Amino acid sequence: MTGNHRNTTITRRRALAVTGGTVAAGGLAVAGYQSAFADDASATTTEAAAASSTSGTCMTLMSSATEGPYYLDGALVRKNITEGKSGVPLTLRLTVVDATDGCTPVPGAAVEIWHCDAWGYYSGYTTANPGGSAPAESEDGSNADDQTYLRGYQIANANGVVKFETIFPGWYTPRTCHIHVKVHTGGEKEDGTYEGGKVNYTGQLFFADDIAEEIFTLEPYAKHSGSYTTLDNDMVYDGGGATSGLLTLKAVHKSDPSKGYKGSLTFGVDPDAENTGAGSGGGGTPPSGSPGDAPTGTPPSDAPSDSASPSASASA
Repeated sequence: MTGNHRNTTITRRRALAVTGGTVAAGGLAVAGYQSAFADDASATTTEAAAASSTSGTCMTLMSSATEGPYYLDGALVRKNITEGKSGVPLTLRLTVVDATDGCTPVPGAAVEIWHCDAWGYYSGYTTANPGGSAPAESEDGSNADDQTYLRGYQIANANGVVKFETIFPGWYTPRTCHIHVKVHTGGEKEDGTYEGGKVNYTGQLFFADDIAEEIFTLEPYAKHSGSYTTLDNDMVYDGGGATSGLLTLKAVHKSDPSKGYKGSLTFGVDPDAENTGAGSGGGGTPPSGSPGDAPTGTPPSDAPSDSASPSASASA
């Protein structure tokens, strides 16, 4: 593995990262919302109003989830994070509101996401076996150890809304289908990356089992065979629905899932909280040799070593 994309920007940003444990109550509330997915100008005001409609509060604050062992501090600000990766299209519309101030939008908040590809591989960590039987990552036509696919930031607009274009994630043993997420405030966009600020929340987004299992029968997902972990058996998802990160999903075409999905969720953050997800999570240790997100954030035995990793701080 090479470390070509561990440049001075990444190193500088790592020095600014917040390190500490979890904050009481985790600093985040999540509320599901069925978005119309119109252009930002027409839809986001309605989203912000919906998030604050329950007596001016943002539901119950939830605890954080583990950062996991596959984090890269690339800080790339971009809407489309696929880098040519194939899979079922997924559009995410995420709204950030202030849970301490009547669910008002948080413009300028930076939402960061990262997830595996259709076969369970993360860019930068392709020596980690996704479990079951999956094609070698190189068969997908890319050298992932030199790429940053399926990772990126977006900066919230005046209504607290960000939008990503990506693909439906695959799976890896022993985890269910998920997307990692961090919410940052106080930084700014600089030369195509997000610099400074602090992490208010670290968590994960989840997908309904019936939709995920249908997607996994399609190509290229179907080339990865094995036992998929459902939500009930996942070590991180706690069964709380939207308040635990379960996305609201809408099919682009009702009779053809290959056309893609639109997912939405509203985050109610405490902008004064600091929460990197370090040391949080739970649910047991992954089997030896699998690439699961250990509750302590420790990389699996077959993940790249710190000396070879693009980010020496990949573990939570």
